[in-house]
Amino acid sequence: MLNVAIIGTGNISGSHIEGYLTFPEECRLVAFIDIYPEKAAAKAKEWNVDVEILDSHKKLLGRKDIDLISICTPPYTHAEIACDFLLDGKNVIVEKPMAASLEECDKIIEAQKIGKGILSVIAQNRFRNPINHVKKILDSGLIGRVLHAQIDSLWWRGHCYYDLWWRGSWEKEGGGCTLNHAVHHIDMLNWMMGLPDKVTSILSNTAHDNAEVEDISIAILQYPKGSLAQITSSVIHHGEEQQIIFQGEKARISVPWKVAASLSRSNGFPKENIELENELNETYKNLPVLPYEKHTGQIHNVIQSILNQTDPFIGGIDGRRTIELITAIYKAGCTEQTVSLPIANEDEFYTVKGILKNAKYFYNKSTAVENFENEVITTGSNYEN
Repeated sequence: MLNVAIIGTGNISGSHIEGYLTFPEECRLVAFIDIYPEKAAAKAKEWNVDVEILDSHKKLLGRKDIDLISICTPPYTHAEIACDFLLDGKNVIVEKPMAASLEECDKIIEAQKIGKGILSVIAQNRFRNPINHVKKILDSGLIGRVLHAQIDSLWWRGHCYYDLWWRGSWEKEGGGCTLNHAVHHIDMLNWMMGLPDKVTSILSNTAHDNAEVEDISIAILQYPKGSLAQITSSVIHHGEEQQIIFQGEKARISVPWKVAASLSRSNGFPKENIELENELNETYKNLPVLPYEKHTGQIHNVIQSILNQTDPFIGGIDGRRTIELITAIYKAGCTEQTVSLPIANEDEFYTVKGILKNAKYFYNKSTAVENFENEVITTGSNYEN
């Protein structure tokens, strides 16, 4: 039986709580920690769980009755908390984004090597059937080499969203929609296509003059052999329509699932390849479904990894790759130059200090609300329609 503590009891913590409660024979929640202990107590009451309430994660260090930690705090705190617990020999799940810089990611990875616990970075969309199925179709080679990918990470957030004290600040949130919203889709793209060679981007803040950070970015990625991808990261799109489209040599597939395949006529114009479309649809339909999805699926994988002493499906290196691509998008947008990957340790954008020095500050953050009351959140597409 694994004893679990959750650090940070804001919106996303509910997804972790739900995940752990799904497996009562393998784990139990024993502590909620928040700098606002009344929030932790309210969360425990909401989920009807009997847990210890603490106001600092450091009060858990050195305790032998804690096995697994979920870190659900703002991004600028992830590295310190993760390193503290990993060096303490604990197993750790870190919410996305892994950290605010590549330097911090590397510190977390090194701490995991020293402490020898399990480290997993949340990328829950890999545990969604539509995403998982498209990855399998890509790996099958049925559509050929990917020539172009289109990633629409489209969200909508009102002006007051950035009134919360830690949001909208390069220092505390680490960035805007590219880091904190499109991180989901950027992880999926990396998983499916790997890191690109070069990145070009534009950052802007069009509607949130209470935030230092961008509310939209558009990036172009270049891969070996010339394939391209485009990523739109936004919190200004009504409807929050989100999709990933892969244009292969032989066919087009996407999440949500849609297929089109063309053959060339003698004059080069297209005609429908019905046989391949049917094969793709049939293959997709017959793929096995996951036993658990989203956070619950990833939490189940981590629990099994701890119990069986195996590597988790999503580890620290995966989380770092996502931050590397996001860092490249920020560097390209801030310097207005094309950026080559990988990003070296000597690069100013490798560190938080360097990012803060070189980032584009669109507006001054002038408001700092401690907490929102009765907050209702949206968590994106279900990728099924």
